[in-house]
Amino acid sequence: MNFLENKKRLLAAALISTLAFGTLQSVGATTIQNAKDKINETNQNLDEVNRKIDDIERQQNGLQNEIDALDSELVNLLLDISILEDEIDLKTQAIEKATQDLEIAQEQADTQYEQMKSRIRFMYERGDNVMIEALLGAGSMADFLNRVEYFNQIYDYDRNMLDEYKETIAQVATLKQNLELEQQEMVALLENQEHQSQELKKLLDSKRATMSDFDTKLAQAENLAKQYKETIRQQNEIIVAEQARIAREEERRRQEEERRRREEEERRRQEQLAAANNNNNNNNNTSNESGGDDSQLTGGSDPAYATNISGQEVVDFAKQFIGNPYVWGGTSLTNGCDCSGFVMSVFAHFGISLPHSSLALRSCGREVSYNNAKPGDLICYSGHVAIYIGGGRIVGAQSTAVGIATQNATYRQILSVRRVL
Repeated sequence: MNFLENKKRLLAAALISTLAFGTLQSVGATTIQNAKDKINETNQNLDEVNRKIDDIERQQNGLQNEIDALDSELVNLLLDISILEDEIDLKTQAIEKATQDLEIAQEQADTQYEQMKSRIRFMYERGDNVMIEALLGAGSMADFLNRVEYFNQIYDYDRNMLDEYKETIAQVATLKQNLELEQQEMVALLENQEHQSQELKKLLDSKRATMSDFDTKLAQAENLAKQYKETIRQQNEIIVAEQARIAREEERRRQEEERRRREEEERRRQEQLAAANNNNNNNNNTSNESGGDDSQLTGGSDPAYATNISGQEVVDFAKQFIGNPYVWGGTSLTNGCDCSGFVMSVFAHFGISLPHSSLALRSCGREVSYNNAKPGDLICYSGHVAIYIGGGRIVGAQSTAVGIATQNATYRQILSVRRVL
């Protein structure tokens, strides 16, 4: 009876231990599964944040390229403004020189006029006696004729000099007027370029503000990604800790089972010895009944034309819009356009695509020497471009004050002549 009771107690203890370990394993498995589920969810969130970070960085790169291009355009525009200011200074000096020349010519004309009046007055006050006396005082016919010729020469001299001074005054006045008109056109162009620079600066400020917003969003996304990574790290630590705890519990249970087994073996051995002393048959039965527990644990030229389009046809088409307004940034030949917008729209009519930038147009087509320029060629200046119409003239959108008009092709320094036909 004692043997049977002890065996029941052993089986009950083993059963309780197994049930307890099973409960611990179940709790541990649930904890690990919850951590893995949390990791999967966090990984999905992290992937989404990383995609957002990549998208922000792509937008930043694109925006930075735009900012770099605008910076380059602004630098070129400021350089054009500086060049134009120097040209205006030279025009101002030329106007001042023409004004001085005009004053000198006027003074010379006035002096000549006064001298002529003095001689006429002298001859009038003295009457014809002076001339008669001079003529009668001649010693010979040749001397007489020489004296008559002398009086005629004095009159012709006064008259010619006065006419010459008047012509000089008219020429200098015309020169001054032309210089002043060219200066007005250049000042208007300067105003347009300064307006462009202000608009570019505003656009750059806006782009940089957007870049700042992207920086903030990127920092927020990176911070969120950092939090997600920390969550994954913590959950991994939970899994590792739980697995270690389960391993420790399993080892503790194994050791506990081993201890019970040894205790049971020792108890059985003692019982067997006691029974052997009483009955060898009982000892054999006890040995047969006491089988061991089997439970176990487990990355200068003149290139040929390349098109069949006539340059004169381009010029004739462009001249239709003379008188229409100048609008900065515009491309409408009727409602308003700037210099490069005018060139782009005229050539677009003939199926030729050109950029909307006076700077970029300097690199279009092929270089032509000015001496070989033909109607339809592009004449490029600093911050300006127009279409050559022949005879030393150009047509283009000049300024808000003038609009679309023709003018002298050499009114300022030519940087390049391009043939795009």
